Amino acid sequence: MAKHADLPIYGEQAQANLQKRLTRIEGQVRGVARMLEQQRPCIEVLQQLASVQAAMKGVTKSVLRNYLERCATDAIRSGDDGVYDELMDAIFKYAK
Repeated sequence: MAKHADLPIYGEQAQANLQKRLTRIEGQVRGVARMLEQQRPCIEVLQQLASVQAAMKGVTKSVLRNYLERCATDAIRSGDDGVYDELMDAIFKYAK
């Protein structure tokens, strides 16, 4: 397993952007819960769920890119061969 990158793992701007996006997604999820409580039509709920999934996929891509730019790159430069298995796992697990 690759060693963890030195802190900070996320740059200041990247972290702020991710936090902002996750806060927005949190609001979307709460909105879906309200829609269910209000007995909104299934198609409306499904549309909102698709929106939440797309937003989460965007966050996942951003974190994966950060991993490639910072964590994996640092591990490769340090000669940690375990990073290749970790990288393949990350790609296959999260880049769907």
